[in-house]
Amino acid sequence: MVVIRKLQYKRAAKRVEAGDGKALQGFRWWQLPGRALFHLSAVNPENNCTETYSVDVRHWQNQSSGDVKADLYVDEKRIARSKLPAAFEIDGGTVEVAMSGVGMKRCHFVSDDGRERPLRPDPDSAEGRRARLECNRPNASRMIAFASVIMLLIGVVLLVLQVAEPISQIPPIAESIGSFTSPVDLPLWLNIALGLGAAVGSIERSFRLRYHWLLDGAGN
Repeated sequence: MVVIRKLQYKRAAKRVEAGDGKALQGFRWWQLPGRALFHLSAVNPENNCTETYSVDVRHWQNQSSGDVKADLYVDEKRIARSKLPAAFEIDGGTVEVAMSGVGMKRCHFVSDDGRERPLRPDPDSAEGRRARLECNRPNASRMIAFASVIMLLIGVVLLVLQVAEPISQIPPIAESIGSFTSPVDLPLWLNIALGLGAAVGSIERSFRLRYHWLLDGAGN
């Protein structure tokens, strides 16, 4: 999996376009559902000055067209942009950016020696507010995180049961192993409610850059 991911981000690095020097816009509260903004402080080896890299992703407004892009800024000036997943090469490593169907799943700096660390979310963004909750109210944060995982697990189980029943009724499969009837028959309103709960769980996890192919990928 590590090798595959490295190949993916090598291809992503080839899609990077030069920036136009446009200034970074401040985060506004109405952008909470559809914008992610992250920062990284790094020392420029040429002059030993600290520079601030920023990654700006306007995801919901472009996701329907499949043309979501990330912009990379240095000291609030745009120096590069790329379609997602993106891999921006900077001094000392690479900034890797990716998203799922509901939000961000990766915005990390990977140093040349392989060490990783997530970028710092802007305090006004949804990711920044979620990080502040984790810092100020750790117990509540853990409860929310636990509830998100439970809702996603329920969603995965229901999905498996719903898929297994029609597959097991295919004649060759039914003849060899028998047909399967789901033991769970939920009313429509409860199915919808659990589906919404799983979607909310995935969104909450995206605020923390948490992603698992089975839990979060099943609902996307």
